Amino acid sequence: MRPAALLLAACLLLAVGARADQTDPRLDLLFARLKEADAVEARIIESHIWTMWSATDDPEARELLERGSVAMANRDHKTALAAFDALTARFPNFAEGWNKRATLFWILGDDEAALADIRRTLALEPRHFGALSGLGLVAMRLGRNEAAIAAFEAALAIHPHLPAARHHLARLRREGAPL
Repeated sequence: MRPAALLLAACLLLAVGARADQTDPRLDLLFARLKEADAVEARIIESHIWTMWSATDDPEARELLERGSVAMANRDHKTALAAFDALTARFPNFAEGWNKRATLFWILGDDEAALADIRRTLALEPRHFGALSGLGLVAMRLGRNEAAIAAFEAALAIHPHLPAARHHLARLRREGAPL
């Protein structure tokens, strides 16, 4: 492991009193390191970020997030939506609840609902590169290529090693979308 990665790991392990979710103060270090990381280290850092975003101290929130995520993975959209609706209603300041529901709405083709939940996610965690990438995907599907380019560029400014965002941005530029 590179020295920088070891330092990062040590800092994360030594953080005392850190709260897990988008408010975890350890995220600042992770995001700073993410901008400088190579592709391999970026994947490790990204995994830590997703873990923190998905963490919560509340057992009910954890259970709803897990139920919704498992249901979404199993294409049980009704159960997933019920879980994510309950999660966002009961825990409105938990960004990952909104992001998961936005993803489900995107899968269901409800672009306006997805956009509303993406906006809420980004209001709670402006660095949410997953939500920014989702914003780009929704904008692409709606034919709003300039907005898609802006969203993918914003995601890459936070996480320079997002392959899907790079791919979609290159495709939009290749197709001659106005810059």
